[in-house]
Amino acid sequence: MNAPARGTVHPIPKRMKAWVLDDPDRLRLVEKPVPEPGPAEVLVRIDAVAICGTDVEIITKGLPAWIRGGLPFNKDFTPGHEYMGTVVKLGPGVDDYGVGDRVAVEIHAGCGQCERCRMGMYTSCLNYGLNYEGHDKGHRANGFTTDGGFAEYAVNHVNTLVHVPHEMSDEEATLIVTAGTAMYGLDVLGGLISGESLVVTGPGPIGLMSVAVGKALGASPVILTGTRDARLNLGIRLGADHAINVGKENPVEAVRRITAGKGVHYVMECSGAPNALNEAMDMVNRGGRICLAAFPGQPVPVDLAKLVRNNIYVYGIRGEGNRATHRAASLMAQKRFEAKLMHTHTFPLDEVPKAFRYFRERIEDAIKVVVKVH
Repeated sequence: MNAPARGTVHPIPKRMKAWVLDDPDRLRLVEKPVPEPGPAEVLVRIDAVAICGTDVEIITKGLPAWIRGGLPFNKDFTPGHEYMGTVVKLGPGVDDYGVGDRVAVEIHAGCGQCERCRMGMYTSCLNYGLNYEGHDKGHRANGFTTDGGFAEYAVNHVNTLVHVPHEMSDEEATLIVTAGTAMYGLDVLGGLISGESLVVTGPGPIGLMSVAVGKALGASPVILTGTRDARLNLGIRLGADHAINVGKENPVEAVRRITAGKGVHYVMECSGAPNALNEAMDMVNRGGRICLAAFPGQPVPVDLAKLVRNNIYVYGIRGEGNRATHRAASLMAQKRFEAKLMHTHTFPLDEVPKAFRYFRERIEDAIKVVVKVH
C-alpha cells in the first residue's frame, strides 16, 4: 500500500536483487539487471509475493516450470508467480495502465496466436515454454517459463494485469491469483451456478479459496473436508456450511448424509490424496463434475468404469485462465469474502528460504506465507 501517486516518476535502478534456482531445492540470492518492458508490457516493482504449493514443486522437481526447452535448474531462473506490485515504467503502446498503478498479476500471458490462446484458454497455450532464442513464439508464464516474482522487479504483459484498489493491503492482493485459480475451476471449467452444491476436498490455500469463491457464487451447501480442525474452522469462517474431519468421519458417508443421499453437483479436489478421485466419484450425483486442482505424488488407480456408468465429468485445472483473476479481484474488492484470513506469515526478501520452510513444514500452521519485497 506504499505505491506512489499515478504519474509519479519512480527511480529505477540498473540492477536488482533476485533469487535464482540452482540445483533442486537450492535457491541463491543474486543481482540481476532490471528488465526492460517491451511493447504492451510494463515494469512492475514487486511489493509482495506469496508462496504457492506449485513453487515447491518447481524448486524441488522442476516441473511444471520449463526454461529454454528443459527443466529450470541452473539456468539463472527466478521462480515465484503470486505477486503484486506497482507499475513503474510503461512499454511502447501502453495507455490503459499508468505509472503508480497498483496491480496484481496473472501467471500466463500465452503466445496469443495458437488455437487455445485464441479461445481464451491461454493457460493451456500450445506454445508453452517457447520464448527463447530460435524457438520464440512469444509465450510467457512468469515464474514458470520466464522469470517470476522472488525479485525486486518483473516485466508483465498488460493482459496479465488487474488493478488493485487502494484500500486492499499488499498481502491480501497477492491472494488474487489464488482466488483466480479457484474461480477458473468453479465458474469456467465446472460451470457452477447459484444453488448448486459443492464439496471442496483439502483445506490448503486453493481449497480454502474455493470455499470462499464458491460461496460468493451462490453454491449451497458448501462442504469442506480435511484432516486439520484449525483449517476446517477457517473454512467455516470463509463460507463453508459444513466441515468434515476425514480422520473422524467417513467423508463420502458424511456428504451423502448432508445431501440426503443425493450427492453434490460439483467436487473441487484440492487434497492430492491417492484415493481422492475415487471418493469424489462417490460424492457427486450422476452427471456431476469433478475438478482436479492438486498434484498426487504418484500415479493412482481410478475406477474409470464408474465414471462412464454415471456420466461424470472430470476436469484438470491449469492456472487462472479466462480472465478469472479479474472476476476474483472484483469479488475481493466487494468484500464478498475475507481472503486476508488466509494470510498467516510475512518475511522480507532476504529470508525467502525461511519463508519456504515455514510454508512447507506448516510451522505455526502457516497457510499463506507472503514475502514483502518493498
